[in-house]
Amino acid sequence: MIAFSLAMDAFAVSVGLGIKHPNYRTAYALKVAFMFGLFQAVMPVVGWYLGDQFIVFISRYDHWVVFIVLAIIGIKMIYEGMKGTDGCKSVKECESMKVLLLLSLATSIDALAAGLSFAFLRASIFVPAAIIGIVTFVLSFLGTALGDRIGSRFKRVAEVLGGSVLFLLGLNILIKHLSVL
Repeated sequence: MIAFSLAMDAFAVSVGLGIKHPNYRTAYALKVAFMFGLFQAVMPVVGWYLGDQFIVFISRYDHWVVFIVLAIIGIKMIYEGMKGTDGCKSVKECESMKVLLLLSLATSIDALAAGLSFAFLRASIFVPAAIIGIVTFVLSFLGTALGDRIGSRFKRVAEVLGGSVLFLLGLNILIKHLSVL
């Protein structure tokens, strides 16, 4: 259940990437799934090792980082969907590693906190981290493929909806964190 819930952000973002990507290729879906799965598997281990001092610092800002990254990408998708452009000058631009790294980091910050909770429970982290990574990999791969199928039939509407989902996902994370304070 933890792996599934941690993978939901990555799944939503991969659907958006599948919508955004001009021509679905299995290699691109594997790249997205690998990056998201890797970050989701590594971040709990990092959280487990760093303990609560790091979480106290990062928890002050994590929700803002996630919101800003998802909001920028979501608003860009909405604008491009309404304008009727795909926003990519080339396939390489759509597959930018810099964008994928930022998204991987943004969607895995909550996995860092999950790793911290495993440390408090004095539980081993390696098997749970592997399960989290595998579940995220599978859901991200399926999300990218789903996004492509939706996008190929309803490109402009799907891009506006996908951008809206990303923006609202970021806003939801921000509101949840701010309401706890």
